[in-house]
Amino acid sequence: MAYDELLEHLGEFGRYQKRIYFLLCLPAITCAFHRLVTIFLLSKAPHRCLMPFESLENATFLFPPDRPINLSLPWDSSSETWSQCRRLDANFTDEYFKSGVPSTETVQCKNWVFDYSKYSSSAVFEWDLVCDKSWMRSMADTVFMLGILIGAILFGHLSDKYGRKPIFFFSLVLQVVGGVTAGFAPEYYTFIFARLCIGISTSGVYLVAYIIGMEMVSPSKRIYAGVIMNYFFTAGYILTAFAAYFIKDWRTLQITLSLPGLAFFLYWWYVPESARWLVAKGRNAEAKQILKKAAIVNKIELSDGLLQKFLTSSDDEPEKDGNNKNPAAKSASLLDIVKYPNLRKKSLIIFFLWFVNNLSYYGLSWNVSNLGGNDYLNFLISGLVEIPAYTFILFALNRYGRKMTLCGSMLAGSVALLSCIFVPNDMSWLLITFAMTGKMAITASYGVVYIFSAEQFPTVVRNAAMGISSTAARVGGIIAAFIHQLADTWKPLPLIVIGALALSAGLLSLLLPETLNRKLPETIEDGENFGRRKARRRSSMSGEN
Repeated sequence: MAYDELLEHLGEFGRYQKRIYFLLCLPAITCAFHRLVTIFLLSKAPHRCLMPFESLENATFLFPPDRPINLSLPWDSSSETWSQCRRLDANFTDEYFKSGVPSTETVQCKNWVFDYSKYSSSAVFEWDLVCDKSWMRSMADTVFMLGILIGAILFGHLSDKYGRKPIFFFSLVLQVVGGVTAGFAPEYYTFIFARLCIGISTSGVYLVAYIIGMEMVSPSKRIYAGVIMNYFFTAGYILTAFAAYFIKDWRTLQITLSLPGLAFFLYWWYVPESARWLVAKGRNAEAKQILKKAAIVNKIELSDGLLQKFLTSSDDEPEKDGNNKNPAAKSASLLDIVKYPNLRKKSLIIFFLWFVNNLSYYGLSWNVSNLGGNDYLNFLISGLVEIPAYTFILFALNRYGRKMTLCGSMLAGSVALLSCIFVPNDMSWLLITFAMTGKMAITASYGVVYIFSAEQFPTVVRNAAMGISSTAARVGGIIAAFIHQLADTWKPLPLIVIGALALSAGLLSLLLPETLNRKLPETIEDGENFGRRKARRRSSMSGEN
């Protein structure tokens, strides 16, 4: 009896699974805290040079009446404002200001005065991450996304080798320690190292919790279970906005959002190891105890005879001679997805879809402070629009199909974002409307791409191919850290770039075959033939290179 058949007998998504699944969803909230809070930790604000006639302790952003701005700062024609990075080079005496004639020479700023009207505290203010050091602000997000990439590769492998539960708890510890360290960081490089550790940990926490949750429910319930976990991430998104609004000090905010992770240490006594993983590793006695407990909670009779039948015939269990039951799986290689033309085409499109969706999601999330208006409100709306996005795909996936839901969402997002080209500079409300519409559509497409991709790849290389897809997504996230910096050149530019990428990805998705109610490919040959027109199908792949 296969493991999935046992789940049908045990309860596809019974009381026991729901209880554990709910506990596993809660850490997604803290993962959202850490992935999105840098908007407020590294908040930026208008700034100017600290002038020689001022002291850092007493200077205010506005110039005193007897020291006019046109005699202190040069005009920056590219940004159409007074320079934030240079000052006039003059002997700022009373006679100079009385003359009313500005100096023609400029020098680079050494210290800055910030406008604290919007944010009273930021790592940017504390470490002067502006002008020639503005790249360090984006680098903090890039390093964090690099950590997510490392964590996905590292913890995915370790959880397969050592078990889901120990890796999940190790990640929780790393997340709390890294979060608190970032809050106490004495300088920039300690801060970004701590952020790297947090990024690594969020992959372990979210990814492994997701795997445990998916391994507990039957195939018919996995789509819903996967999407529901996203609602908890969105809850963390929304809570981040409220926390940042009420906690103005960036260090206190970072530590406050890290400490809730301590509560999850109690899970050690409540969250079991994955029974599916235990069976795959031949640890049948431990799996049997967990399954019996689940049966009791679900009020299902599960006899020792039925369990024994499962444990000795599960198709998740390796053969005693060490050989895989499926000869095709043994011979299949990840290289096969690029060896054959149809598989190669589909794989490259899928990798691009992951790249664009991740870049778009985080690029739009991190760009809210560039839209104008109230940053806290913009961030809150950016989180709230995810709720209808995930609700939409729950109903659309099985009604309209994977391809049309994905393509339609990406094209709708691209239209909204590209419309920002025509928004006048003084209509921030319209820019925000288009940006949030685009964010909602991209969130929906991101929710679809995981399911659609998993159904495209052949079973024999599915996990490895999904790992490459996730890697492509993280590369997009790394680039997203710099996309929102384009707003320094032109406010709508990040939205337009993301919109163009979403348009190209949406159109390319039309080249993929629909998977709804289709028998999914098992072997490499199935994968090559899947989606090809019958007239073009070959009876054999032996001649293809």
